[in-house]
Parts: sequence; structure tokens; C-alpha cells
Amino acid sequence: MCEESRGPIIDIINNYRQNEKTIINQLYFSVKNHGPTIGGFRETIWREMFQQIIPKKFVIEQSVFILDSEGQVSREVDLAIFDETYTPYIFQYGRIKFIPIEAVAVVVECKSSSIKKENLREWGEQIVKLKTSVESYTRVAGRLIAAEANSTQTQTRPLRILCCLNTEDADIDLENDEVLFDVVIRAPHKDAESLEIKFAENKKNLQDWYLALNHAGKQNAEPASETDVKIVDGASLKKITLDHYCVQDENGPVSLLSFNLQLNQLLMLINNPIPFPHMAYAKMFNKYSKGDQANE
Repeated sequence: MCEESRGPIIDIINNYRQNEKTIINQLYFSVKNHGPTIGGFRETIWREMFQQIIPKKFVIEQSVFILDSEGQVSREVDLAIFDETYTPYIFQYGRIKFIPIEAVAVVVECKSSSIKKENLREWGEQIVKLKTSVESYTRVAGRLIAAEANSTQTQTRPLRILCCLNTEDADIDLENDEVLFDVVIRAPHKDAESLEIKFAENKKNLQDWYLALNHAGKQNAEPASETDVKIVDGASLKKITLDHYCVQDENGPVSLLSFNLQLNQLLMLINNPIPFPHMAYAKMFNKYSKGDQANE
């Protein structure tokens, strides 16, 4: 490649490096006796980082609640990345936002350097308990599909990301624990030049990610009967790993640029969240309005 055409590419890489350093400097900015204010400030920094790299069809909101068609509601989530195309506005009330799980592509927990393992587990468990519904009907390319017969996407779940400052606890259970985080993004110390970004080690290739995100809890299950949908296992993705999306220069990995490509590849494995199950939510609201849930 000639030096003239190489120049803009190198400039882009350098810009990513400078951007990472700026993010770290901002995250370590502190004001004494203003803990809650600084916490919200750091959430905004992480939010702006994601805004720089995700497609515009996604929206990022701070401090939201996620619910499902069974009436389960999460605790407050620091950041949610979701597709508004699939989100009826009946779930928005002023500044309070209740987002259906079907629309959510990524959930982010933002922490400083003080993290309790039990709190991380509780956070993960209250996200995992939310279930997407297959009770939806959509026209695509001249035909109608029922989500319950969609063999490429039986039950989606969001990517779970932890953003934090330096902490030894941040990478706990990344290897084996399905309840916790898919990704940990850490600002290691105030003088660091780059972010440390680690993906869950129990997902070896894109097939593992495809199954985890599109067939949550079902990727290892055999059909119970002949009428059950046999999921498409994405075998063609088995040879591809997230390492194929890493960018390096003479100074080593370019973490944020690599994460941009990796995250967006994972989002494309989900593509759109499953078609919205309007009927399932109608049933849920009717059940609660009649008090039927009290008898369960």
C-alpha cells in the first residue's frame, strides 16, 4: 500500500488510541464528597463510548427497567442498548422507561473500583430471569412467519457487559459462569493508554455466540417431540473466533477499534430482536388487571 493511501488508515487507528486515553482520563476524574454525581458522570462517559461505535438504529438509555411478557421486571439497569423499532411507546412514562426484553440487544452495568461478587451475581440473575416470548406474527418477504417456528432464533437474550475501573473482581467467572458477563471493559489505571477488554472464555467461536444469543437456554437441548422446532446450529460459524476481528499496530492491540468490530459482529448475529410479541403482552396486562397473577 502506498504511503499516501496508508495515511488516513493510520490516522483512524491513532484516533482510536487517543480516544481510549481520553475515556480513561475522564473516568478517573474525581471530586471529593460527590460520589453519586461522579457515578452518573462515569455512566455518561461509558454511554458516549458506546454511542460512537453502535449503529444508529440502536438507542442507548440510562437507568431503565426491563420487563417481559410474564410480568417480570428487572432492577434498574445502568445502560440499555435497544432497537426502538420493536419497542411500543406504551412502556415509556415520562423519564421512566420500561423496555421489553425482546428489544434489548445489550445491557451494561457500570461500576467503579469497588465491586462485590454477590452484587454482580444478583445483577446477572435478575437479567437472566427475563424471557422473550415467541407469540408473534410478522410478514417478511411476501410471507407470514410465526416466531415459534423460527429455527434460527428461538429465544434471544442481550449481551451482558460490565464497565468498570481497575478491580481484581471484574473478571470473575468469565470462563465458566453463564449468569454473569459476556464482556468486561476495564480502565486499568489513570495513566493507562488503553482499555482492557475481555470476552467470556466459554464461547470459543461465533457459533457459540450465535447459539447463546439466539437460542438462550436451548442451545444444548434436543427437541422433546416431532413438533418442536429443531434449531439451526450455525455450524458454518465454528471456524471463526472474535480474535479474527482484533486490530494491532506496532504498539500492540487497538482495543476500542477491535471492540467496535467485535461488538457489531455479535449484534449482526442477532440482527434484529425477535418480532415483537404484542399478543403476549396483551395477555400479561389483562392477567394483572384482573388480579389473576395472585393465584399463581
